Amino acid sequence: MSAATTRSRTPDRLCAEAVDLARAAAEEAAAPGVVGEHVGMVSEGDRVVTHFFECKEPGYRGWRWASTVARASRAKIVTLDETVLLPGSDALLAPEWVPWSERLRPGDMGPGDLLPTDAEDLRLEPGFTGEDEPAPNSVVSGSTAVADSTASDLAAVSDGAAGPAGTEDVAGDVTATAGRAAAGGPAVGLPGVTSRGAIAAVADEVGLGRARVLSRFGLHTAADRWEDAFGPKTPMAQAAPAACVSCGFLVRMGGSLGQAFGVCANEFSPADGRVVSLSYGCGGHSEAAVMPKPPRPAAPVIDETRVDEFPLRPSPDSGSVPATTDETTAELGHS
Repeated sequence: MSAATTRSRTPDRLCAEAVDLARAAAEEAAAPGVVGEHVGMVSEGDRVVTHFFECKEPGYRGWRWASTVARASRAKIVTLDETVLLPGSDALLAPEWVPWSERLRPGDMGPGDLLPTDAEDLRLEPGFTGEDEPAPNSVVSGSTAVADSTASDLAAVSDGAAGPAGTEDVAGDVTATAGRAAAGGPAVGLPGVTSRGAIAAVADEVGLGRARVLSRFGLHTAADRWEDAFGPKTPMAQAAPAACVSCGFLVRMGGSLGQAFGVCANEFSPADGRVVSLSYGCGGHSEAAVMPKPPRPAAPVIDETRVDEFPLRPSPDSGSVPATTDETTAELGHS
């Protein structure tokens, strides 16, 4: 242990009495009228003392001006070391700086904004782009190997004696095949040869022609995010008459996420155009409130045990004119 660490931390008397020197230094560094009362001091070491003064600057509540003074060994003159503005225990401080990648939240990106993606983003993983396939004229490509073997066979046929009938036709076919293979095209008539263009076409068709695709971690984070927004635990789904899995407005998704999610196509639903969980639901379910059919009248009931009498002639008093015994009026045909 050194001698410096064993010495007393009691403030040096001369340095502790140099309050006016410390105040003058603080007033010189600060604006006029912002240095307040002396609030304390602390010993920084042997013959080194820091004096603290209240800061009256607006916006710096709890901050203190600190002026450090010191003197040399066996010296009687105290000199200024430094003057700084330091925050106190109750000082008003700015929030801790957070990197932009951690401050960014969904919905912050606007038109024209670019969001760079980290090369080691855990949400992504390498995809199939076809760039790892050998070039058509590469020494390891299948077409070049076929062309070389075909050329060797052609040379053997050309250098050898005349073969049986049809050898010339075979040589011609081999020459044409070798020409197509050497040009980078598919060798027609040779089994097991697949061109690079055909592989790229299939990759594009199934959605693989990208440099990176979603990793398992990216799939899980997306699923959790969609589940929180439009999942079975939301108030809308709790009050829904049925789930989206049986709704006619649900558009199915492909891939592994399609087993749990779909896209809502009901323009009156709050989730229209959004990815929703199959367990989500709302009042716009296609089968929730089907219009009732108009009621059908009951079938007529015929009582076969009762006989209803129907007169063949109307009764005399059934007319609109009262009956009379006057023959003159009877001829007029009134009933």
